[in-house]
Amino acid sequence: MASVLVIIVNWRTAEMTLAAAEAALAAMEGIPGAITIVDNDSGDGSEDILRAGIARRGWNRVRVIQSGRNGGYGAGNNVGIRAGLPDGSKPDYVHVLNPDAFPAPGAIRALVAHMERHPEAGVAGSYVHGPDGVPHASAFRFFSIGSEFEDAAKTGPISRLLANRIVPLPTPTEATRVDWVTGASMMLRQSVLDRIGLFDEAYFLYFEETDLCLRFARAGYATDHVRRSEVTHIGSVSTGMKSLARVPAYWFDSRWRYFAKNHGRAYAFAATGARVAGGLLLGLRRLVGRCAQQNPPYFLRDLLAHGMKAGCRAVAPERGTRTQTPVGSKT
Repeated sequence: MASVLVIIVNWRTAEMTLAAAEAALAAMEGIPGAITIVDNDSGDGSEDILRAGIARRGWNRVRVIQSGRNGGYGAGNNVGIRAGLPDGSKPDYVHVLNPDAFPAPGAIRALVAHMERHPEAGVAGSYVHGPDGVPHASAFRFFSIGSEFEDAAKTGPISRLLANRIVPLPTPTEATRVDWVTGASMMLRQSVLDRIGLFDEAYFLYFEETDLCLRFARAGYATDHVRRSEVTHIGSVSTGMKSLARVPAYWFDSRWRYFAKNHGRAYAFAATGARVAGGLLLGLRRLVGRCAQQNPPYFLRDLLAHGMKAGCRAVAPERGTRTQTPVGSKT
């Protein structure tokens, strides 16, 4: 049977990461491979807690790697991918799993089975739901100028007009080909990673899984959403995004990078203009009392300021996508 390396990146969520590893270990029953937890230099004792927790439970298929820095989601996953399986060999598949995501017993097997049946698929993602059973968005279209305007405007007529640009897709009821899937639970074909490279570490958080799926697509490989693979996801535990009063700078950095890197700076400017226009329309609707929704505090101001600054700089080249083992990583 095909081998799988599950990678969980931890940043200051050691106990929850151990719970995710426990769920992944149960889902890995009968599947060759291992689980690697990458601690992204948490600095809060997480590494010791993780190592002690693994030893206490007697998990011989789980190990901890210290990345040595908090380079973000993609960088942490890259450390685990480069390290490979404990014997130094490469797996057939890499399963990226969030530390607050808990695969059902058959979730990983369903992804492997799908990938084995569909060699044209480079990425497969899970059906994700909350602890309450409510589905989370887990299948998506690529971002575009139209999607930026639609998402910012939040207006029924515009959403109907731009229905084929809306990024979150309705939750599929069967295995479905999509543009990209959530990074909370995604299976990657190792042989394609060897060809196109790993996550672009120039992204700190957000948009990095979208970027990787786009690179898979441009290399001729599909991304599929696999309904039979079910994962419970809490969401935003490490990032705290839900509780932030103001959108952090790294979100704007990642958004701009995605558009400018993949479509050019002119397209990035147009996408930013579309989002500003949609946001202004939303504000006008609020003024006339026809809309209860609103943007986060200072969002449009921060978006414009970031766009003007970013537009004056060259787009940085991809970082960390090479597959060799980094010097100085320790297990």
